Amino acid sequence: MRVIIAGCGRVGAALAAQLVTEGHDVRLIDRRPKARQMLSPGFPGAFHVGNGFSRAVLEAAGIVHADAFVAVTSGDNGNIVSARTAKDTYRVPIVLARIQDPHRADVCRELGIPTISSVRWAVGRIHRMLLHRHLTPDVTFGNGETLLVRSQLPPYLTGRQVTEFDVDGEIRVVEITRAGRSLLPAHGVLAESGDLVTFSVTATALGRLGGFLDKELGT
Repeated sequence: MRVIIAGCGRVGAALAAQLVTEGHDVRLIDRRPKARQMLSPGFPGAFHVGNGFSRAVLEAAGIVHADAFVAVTSGDNGNIVSARTAKDTYRVPIVLARIQDPHRADVCRELGIPTISSVRWAVGRIHRMLLHRHLTPDVTFGNGETLLVRSQLPPYLTGRQVTEFDVDGEIRVVEITRAGRSLLPAHGVLAESGDLVTFSVTATALGRLGGFLDKELGT
Protein backbone atom coordinates (compact mmCIF):
# COMPACT_ATOMS: atom_id res chain seq x y z
CA MET A 1 0.00 0.00 0.00
CA ARG A 2 1.28 3.48 -0.88
CA VAL A 3 0.75 5.85 2.04
CA ILE A 4 1.48 9.57 2.01
CA ILE A 5 1.91 11.21 5.41
CA ALA A 6 1.76 14.98 5.77
CA GLY A 7 3.68 15.90 8.91
CA CYS A 8 6.94 14.36 10.04
CA GLY A 9 6.69 15.06 13.76
CA ARG A 10 6.62 12.35 16.41
CA VAL A 11 3.31 10.90 15.22
CA GLY A 12 4.11 11.00 11.52
CA ALA A 13 7.62 9.61 11.94
CA ALA A 14 6.47 6.80 14.25
CA LEU A 15 3.63 5.86 11.90
CA ALA A 16 5.97 5.89 8.92
CA ALA A 17 8.50 3.68 10.72
CA GLN A 18 5.82 1.13 11.57
CA LEU A 19 4.39 1.07 8.07
CA VAL A 20 7.73 0.57 6.33
CA THR A 21 8.56 -2.38 8.60
CA GLU A 22 5.32 -3.93 7.33
CA GLY A 23 6.46 -3.49 3.75
CA HIS A 24 4.38 -0.46 2.72
CA ASP A 25 5.52 2.29 0.36
CA VAL A 26 5.63 5.41 2.54
CA ARG A 27 6.19 9.02 1.41
CA LEU A 28 6.43 11.87 3.93
CA ILE A 29 5.78 15.57 3.45
CA ASP A 30 6.89 18.31 5.84
CA ARG A 31 7.55 22.00 5.32
CA ARG A 32 10.60 21.79 7.63
CA PRO A 33 13.68 20.20 5.99
CA LYS A 34 15.06 19.36 9.46
CA ALA A 35 12.02 17.17 10.12
CA ARG A 36 13.81 14.46 8.15
CA GLN A 37 15.96 13.97 11.27
CA MET A 38 12.95 12.39 12.97
CA LEU A 39 13.40 9.40 10.66
CA SER A 40 16.01 6.69 11.11
CA PRO A 41 19.14 7.06 8.93
CA GLY A 42 18.19 4.02 6.87
CA PHE A 43 14.55 4.98 6.36
CA PRO A 44 13.63 3.58 2.92
CA GLY A 45 10.72 5.91 2.17
CA ALA A 46 10.78 9.26 0.39
CA PHE A 47 10.79 12.66 2.09
CA HIS A 48 9.41 15.78 0.38
CA VAL A 49 9.78 19.35 1.62
CA GLY A 50 6.68 21.52 1.32
CA ASN A 51 3.09 21.96 2.46
CA GLY A 52 0.79 18.96 2.54
CA PHE A 53 -1.90 20.90 0.65
CA SER A 54 0.38 21.96 -2.21
CA ARG A 55 -0.69 20.09 -5.34
CA ALA A 56 2.82 20.24 -6.77
CA VAL A 57 4.26 18.68 -3.62
CA LEU A 58 1.46 16.11 -3.38
CA GLU A 59 1.96 15.06 -6.99
CA ALA A 60 5.72 14.83 -6.52
CA ALA A 61 5.01 12.48 -3.60
CA GLY A 62 2.84 10.30 -5.82
CA ILE A 63 -0.64 11.28 -4.63
CA VAL A 64 -2.17 10.23 -7.96
CA HIS A 65 -1.42 6.58 -7.17
CA ALA A 66 -1.75 6.75 -3.37
CA ASP A 67 -3.86 4.24 -1.48
CA ALA A 68 -4.00 6.34 1.68
CA PHE A 69 -3.28 9.86 2.89
CA VAL A 70 -2.75 10.83 6.52
CA ALA A 71 -2.54 14.45 7.70
CA VAL A 72 -0.79 14.73 11.08
CA THR A 73 0.86 18.15 11.05
CA SER A 74 0.58 20.42 14.10
CA GLY A 75 -2.04 22.65 12.45
CA ASP A 76 -5.73 21.75 12.26
CA ASN A 77 -6.44 24.04 9.31
CA GLY A 78 -3.59 22.64 7.25
CA ASN A 79 -4.66 19.08 8.02
CA ILE A 80 -8.24 19.81 6.97
CA VAL A 81 -7.20 21.46 3.71
CA SER A 82 -4.69 18.77 2.77
CA ALA A 83 -7.12 15.97 3.68
CA ARG A 84 -9.90 17.53 1.59
CA THR A 85 -7.49 17.97 -1.33
CA ALA A 86 -6.48 14.31 -1.14
CA LYS A 87 -10.10 13.18 -0.90
CA ASP A 88 -11.87 15.53 -3.31
CA THR A 89 -9.19 16.33 -5.89
CA TYR A 90 -7.19 13.10 -6.05
CA ARG A 91 -9.85 10.63 -4.86
CA VAL A 92 -7.50 8.86 -2.47
CA PRO A 93 -9.44 5.85 -1.08
CA ILE A 94 -8.40 6.26 2.56
CA VAL A 95 -7.97 9.74 4.06
CA LEU A 96 -7.40 10.42 7.77
CA ALA A 97 -6.67 13.65 9.62
CA ARG A 98 -5.52 14.49 13.13
CA ILE A 99 -7.62 17.38 14.44
CA GLN A 100 -7.02 18.81 17.91
CA ASP A 101 -10.15 20.98 18.09
CA PRO A 102 -13.20 18.73 18.69
CA HIS A 103 -15.50 21.20 16.91
CA ARG A 104 -13.33 21.18 13.80
CA ALA A 105 -13.17 17.39 14.04
CA ASP A 106 -16.98 17.26 13.88
CA VAL A 107 -16.98 19.43 10.77
CA CYS A 108 -14.31 17.28 9.18
CA ARG A 109 -16.27 14.09 9.79
CA GLU A 110 -19.35 15.70 8.25
CA LEU A 111 -17.23 16.13 5.12
CA GLY A 112 -16.57 12.39 5.13
CA ILE A 113 -13.04 12.52 6.54
CA PRO A 114 -12.42 10.34 9.62
CA THR A 115 -10.45 12.18 12.29
CA ILE A 116 -8.23 11.42 15.25
CA SER A 117 -8.85 14.01 17.95
CA SER A 118 -6.16 13.80 20.62
CA VAL A 119 -8.00 16.11 23.01
CA ARG A 120 -11.32 14.28 22.82
CA TRP A 121 -9.63 10.88 23.02
CA ALA A 122 -7.64 11.90 26.11
CA VAL A 123 -10.68 13.38 27.87
CA GLY A 124 -12.74 10.27 27.17
CA ARG A 125 -9.95 7.96 28.28
CA ILE A 126 -9.37 9.83 31.56
CA HIS A 127 -13.11 9.96 32.24
CA ARG A 128 -13.41 6.19 31.78
CA MET A 129 -10.39 5.55 34.01
CA LEU A 130 -11.87 7.73 36.74
CA LEU A 131 -15.43 6.44 36.73
CA HIS A 132 -15.33 3.02 35.04
CA ARG A 133 -11.86 1.69 35.79
CA HIS A 134 -13.14 -1.91 36.02
CA LEU A 135 -14.49 -1.66 32.46
CA THR A 136 -11.33 -1.11 30.44
CA PRO A 137 -12.11 -1.09 26.70
CA ASP A 138 -10.24 -3.47 24.43
CA VAL A 139 -11.10 -1.45 21.31
CA THR A 140 -12.58 2.00 20.73
CA PHE A 141 -14.19 3.36 17.56
CA GLY A 142 -14.38 6.90 16.20
CA ASN A 143 -13.21 9.18 19.00
CA GLY A 144 -14.30 6.78 21.70
CA GLU A 145 -18.08 7.04 21.23
CA THR A 146 -18.39 3.24 20.92
CA LEU A 147 -16.27 0.65 22.73
CA LEU A 148 -15.72 -3.07 23.02
CA VAL A 149 -15.51 -4.11 26.67
CA ARG A 150 -14.77 -7.58 28.04
CA SER A 151 -15.96 -8.61 31.47
CA GLN A 152 -16.35 -11.77 33.53
CA LEU A 153 -20.04 -12.32 34.19
CA PRO A 154 -21.01 -12.23 37.88
CA PRO A 155 -22.49 -15.47 39.30
CA TYR A 156 -26.04 -14.12 39.61
CA LEU A 157 -26.34 -13.93 35.81
CA THR A 158 -25.70 -17.67 35.36
CA GLY A 159 -28.62 -19.30 33.59
CA ARG A 160 -29.97 -16.07 32.06
CA GLN A 161 -30.30 -15.74 28.29
CA VAL A 162 -27.40 -13.60 27.08
CA THR A 163 -29.71 -11.71 24.73
CA GLU A 164 -31.41 -10.32 27.85
CA PHE A 165 -28.28 -8.25 28.47
CA ASP A 166 -28.82 -6.19 25.29
CA VAL A 167 -30.13 -2.63 25.51
CA ASP A 168 -31.19 -1.32 22.12
CA GLY A 169 -28.82 1.35 20.84
CA GLU A 170 -26.59 1.20 23.93
CA ILE A 171 -25.37 -2.29 24.88
CA ARG A 172 -25.04 -5.51 22.90
CA VAL A 173 -23.35 -8.82 23.62
CA VAL A 174 -21.14 -9.60 20.61
CA GLU A 175 -19.02 -12.55 21.81
CA ILE A 176 -18.65 -15.08 24.61
CA THR A 177 -15.45 -16.89 25.56
CA ARG A 178 -16.37 -20.10 27.33
CA ALA A 179 -13.83 -22.69 28.51
CA GLY A 180 -11.22 -21.15 26.22
CA ARG A 181 -13.42 -21.22 23.10
CA SER A 182 -15.12 -18.25 21.48
CA LEU A 183 -18.74 -18.30 20.31
CA LEU A 184 -21.20 -15.78 18.94
CA PRO A 185 -24.35 -15.38 21.03
CA ALA A 186 -27.53 -16.79 19.51
CA HIS A 187 -31.09 -16.57 20.75
CA GLY A 188 -31.61 -19.03 23.58
CA VAL A 189 -27.93 -19.29 24.63
CA LEU A 190 -27.71 -19.25 28.42
CA ALA A 191 -24.94 -17.65 30.43
CA GLU A 192 -22.68 -20.12 32.22
CA SER A 193 -20.40 -19.73 35.19
CA GLY A 194 -17.00 -18.38 34.15
CA ASP A 195 -18.19 -16.83 30.87
CA LEU A 196 -16.05 -13.95 29.62
CA VAL A 197 -18.37 -11.70 27.64
CA THR A 198 -17.53 -9.01 25.09
CA PHE A 199 -19.97 -6.10 25.06
CA SER A 200 -20.32 -3.43 22.39
CA VAL A 201 -21.33 -0.34 24.38
CA THR A 202 -21.70 3.38 23.85
CA ALA A 203 -19.48 5.55 26.04
CA THR A 204 -22.58 7.15 27.55
CA ALA A 205 -23.88 3.73 28.62
CA LEU A 206 -20.75 2.57 30.45
CA GLY A 207 -22.30 3.49 33.79
CA ARG A 208 -25.42 1.49 32.97
CA LEU A 209 -23.33 -1.53 31.97
CA GLY A 210 -21.26 -1.23 35.14
CA GLY A 211 -24.38 -1.13 37.26
CA PHE A 212 -25.78 -4.14 35.43
CA LEU A 213 -22.66 -6.17 36.08
CA ASP A 214 -22.51 -5.06 39.73
CA LYS A 215 -26.07 -6.03 40.59
CA GLU A 216 -29.12 -7.56 38.99
CA LEU A 217 -31.47 -5.17 37.23
CA GLY A 218 -34.44 -4.21 39.34
CA THR A 219 -32.79 -4.88 42.70
